[in-house]
Amino acid sequence: MRCDRIWHNARLATLATDRPGLGVIENGLIASLDGRIAYAGTRADAPALEAREQIDCESRWITPGLVDCHTHLVYAGNRAREFELRLDGASYGEIARAGGGILSTVAATRRAGEDELVSSALPRLDALIAEGATTVEIKSGYGLSLEHELKQLRAARALGRYRRIDVATTFLGAHALPPEADGDADAYIDTVCREMIPAVARERLADAVDGFCETIAFSPAQIARVFEAARMHGLPVKLHADQLSNGGGAALAARYGALSADHLEQSDEAGIAAMAKAKIVAVLLPGAFYFLRETAMPPVDLLRRYHVPIAIATDCNPGTSPLTSLLLTMNIAATLFRLTIEECLAGITREAARALGRLAQIGTIEAGKHCDLAIWDIEQPAELIYRMGFNPLHARVWRGE
Repeated sequence: MRCDRIWHNARLATLATDRPGLGVIENGLIASLDGRIAYAGTRADAPALEAREQIDCESRWITPGLVDCHTHLVYAGNRAREFELRLDGASYGEIARAGGGILSTVAATRRAGEDELVSSALPRLDALIAEGATTVEIKSGYGLSLEHELKQLRAARALGRYRRIDVATTFLGAHALPPEADGDADAYIDTVCREMIPAVARERLADAVDGFCETIAFSPAQIARVFEAARMHGLPVKLHADQLSNGGGAALAARYGALSADHLEQSDEAGIAAMAKAKIVAVLLPGAFYFLRETAMPPVDLLRRYHVPIAIATDCNPGTSPLTSLLLTMNIAATLFRLTIEECLAGITREAARALGRLAQIGTIEAGKHCDLAIWDIEQPAELIYRMGFNPLHARVWRGE
């Protein structure tokens, strides 16, 4: 078999579903051809291979390239002052109702040009890449007008041209009510559905549509209208659900066959059961939980009982999770949510890919998928979760390079 490159003398954590646990293969070998995995398995079982380059991994571990499936990476400004206010006891809701929160980032993002948004986002993206990320999802939602939402999405797409990484974009026009809406949420949702979603779809700037279903944002009925519009334009949906209150977000996501429901700290058993029936991924965001000092944890035991796939993500954003480390995200998820090593690693590879609707292409080390890999200087996979502030990445491979 002809191939471009071979990595051998490696220990593989394939995360493949047809293998138990992490899908470990000792004395493993990976061969790539034209950016895809041509073979992944034991050296003993490998066919005859011819490659222009062979890399001895010296018994290092290889995992799939990491996937951050929920970020708000493109924005302007920062909200360090709000962090100070929270330290003094102000709640997220109080800050938002006083004109801070999302709207303060909206004002800064509207003032910024597309090039400025790209340049300010690149260091955040580079931090993720430096830890082995090969795919990242980026939401809009800090424009809240057609002009500025399109600007954000174009900036997100541009990041994928400046760096060797796959960028999935998500339209989040239903993130907050802009000041010019004068409190009329229904009228603004009309604009989202009738103007923004058609334009986003026409320009092919988004891979999915998201919404913030919450007491400080939009009601289930309003989000349902957004989802209907997304469906009319062939765009899959996902949802910020049940973060601060149980508004039935998990069940709403299930009703519309969403790719994922994210946050879920306040979700009840009925919502989780609906997600299981609809085969929806739960995306947990431990960075926001930690940063906001929340006390209601997502219902991990219910997710396990109903066999709902669990992904985890940074939720990188300026106000509630200024986090650009998937490694630290795993540590927080294990420490605070009590996720296992396997759940954490699957959560930033296989299940994160599933949450983006891309499991057929990425997320596991299997023949036919994109050759996106992370090679680690570790003795055992648990080190990736156990160590804090330490990056053992030896090499990152994207599309076989």
